[in-house]
Amino acid sequence: MIATLCVLLGMPCPVMPAPVAPQASDTIRLEVGSKLVNGTVYKPHAARVRVRIGSDTSRIVSEWTNELTVGDSAGRPVHRWVTKGTQFPANGQPVQWELRQTFDAVTLGILGYVSERSNGARAQLKIEGNRVRGTRQLPGDATVQQVDVTLDQLGFMAGASDLVPLAVGFKEGRVMTAPVWAPTWTKSEMRIFTVVGQTPITVEGTKMDAWKIEERRQSDQQLMATWYLLDKSPYMVYGEVPLPNGQVQRMSEVEIPMSASK
Repeated sequence: MIATLCVLLGMPCPVMPAPVAPQASDTIRLEVGSKLVNGTVYKPHAARVRVRIGSDTSRIVSEWTNELTVGDSAGRPVHRWVTKGTQFPANGQPVQWELRQTFDAVTLGILGYVSERSNGARAQLKIEGNRVRGTRQLPGDATVQQVDVTLDQLGFMAGASDLVPLAVGFKEGRVMTAPVWAPTWTKSEMRIFTVVGQTPITVEGTKMDAWKIEERRQSDQQLMATWYLLDKSPYMVYGEVPLPNGQVQRMSEVEIPMSASK
């Protein structure tokens, strides 16, 4: 699980023109709760992510670990993701952060979201259906803001959008539309996921074959990210996010022992 995490980390969000959308007849339309989504394909695991801007040899601008455990909440199977990381600004002190997210293990619907950063930013949200309630605090602000928002529709987490394609299934040429949502948004946004096909890729010195997935924003066809995914841990092995300045944010992910992210 990785996506851009641009909202959480304060990184630029991608902007890039893209080709015409696929024909409607070729598209699988998804929503949170769709029976076509089966999140149980994801098994307990841990992984480490490194983020660079420009090339794979550029300096690391951010690094984090993801750990997934499986449990239940009042008899409901859930996935609990714990993400711990550090952002390394070009000028300034590193910022440490921790994110805890709870998802329905089958639908991948978000149930709970708790984030804390060393600069004082924090958020604690509970999601019930389309209603989002909780608190939010900005960096350096002693005021705690109350959050109570009813969304037009619940979306898959934008910061974990790379989870969606495998939960539906890899098939070359498959196209899916799905709503995504981030904790600072007041409405969901539609995305298009296209399974381009399998391709060889080298991630931190290891060669493998991965499924290439393009994620675009439906409203204007902008390319948001290109993901390289596996059907086994660590699932997302590489990601490319185009930035407004023409550079590319590159993310590599490798499996680590489960205890490493605790």
